[in-house]
Amino acid sequence: MYPVSSQKKSWTFANEAQLLGFRVEQNSKYIEEHESECQDSDLEEFFLTPAEERLLLKQYEVYLFDFCRRFDPPMPKCVVGTAFHYFKRFYLNNTPMDYHPKEILATCVFVACKVEEFNVSISQFVNNIKGDRNKATDIVLSNELLLIGQLNYYLTIHNPFRPIEGFLIDIKTRSNMQNPDRLRPHIESFVDSTYYTDACLLHTPSQIGLAAVLHAASREQENLDSYVTDLLFVSARDKLPGLIDAVRKIRIMVKQYQQPDRDRVKAIEKKLDKCRNQANNPDSELYKERLRRMYTDEDDIPAEDASFHIADVSSDTSAMNTSQ
Repeated sequence: MYPVSSQKKSWTFANEAQLLGFRVEQNSKYIEEHESECQDSDLEEFFLTPAEERLLLKQYEVYLFDFCRRFDPPMPKCVVGTAFHYFKRFYLNNTPMDYHPKEILATCVFVACKVEEFNVSISQFVNNIKGDRNKATDIVLSNELLLIGQLNYYLTIHNPFRPIEGFLIDIKTRSNMQNPDRLRPHIESFVDSTYYTDACLLHTPSQIGLAAVLHAASREQENLDSYVTDLLFVSARDKLPGLIDAVRKIRIMVKQYQQPDRDRVKAIEKKLDKCRNQANNPDSELYKERLRRMYTDEDDIPAEDASFHIADVSSDTSAMNTSQ
């Protein structure tokens, strides 16, 4: 249950300022550790700023949703929600300069498939990725344990889908609304929109679910205020102000979301190519050497052998393309 879950205890935060603090801290930590690579450039010109990182991650959240939407076989909604949780959690403790989001994105979805028991093999999974599929396999599998560790091994995710089903059943049973199932398309659209916000890091699944239901009702020119005040919270009126405030904040977050500007994102990606950690760049020799030694007994490695089974490809993002 959510009230006693690791999600509530470790991954639900007080406000957006707290999330910003985590992200700024990771950005500053990376710059401090890699400042020597800047050479004569200004730090802000060489490294990504927290605002640039946020814009970049917003674009990759769009890619994440598109990847899940186009996935073959069709992906259950719970897998999509869980993958977004993992992606957002990972980048509270890490910076895109350390781990490129295009690689973490695919790993988040792969781990979510496992956790939510959507059984696809790694070969089926990478068939959905354009580019070098052998390399994509290596990247996803080599990042899997990294991701799980960065999530502190808390993998169970409480999505808003069960609360939504509970609300719809209750509305059918106790309210006067005719055919509440007509709310479903609007509910699904609203939940999808929350993925592009920090709602899942700030609010409970039931709050997000209720916000989705109330939004859908308003789109259908229905009013559920009396249902919420007179039926749903009739015996817990002291909790009603907090709930109303949470629902309002969630709906504002969704309403205020803006798609990232693609030209700005492209400029940020070019900047990232220069300042990213080469030890975590699958196209770098440093990465290939580290991975080779990770999987091979050093005593068995000929000194002149610097190869590994990761395919040699250019740094073009098409090498592992989840965005097309």
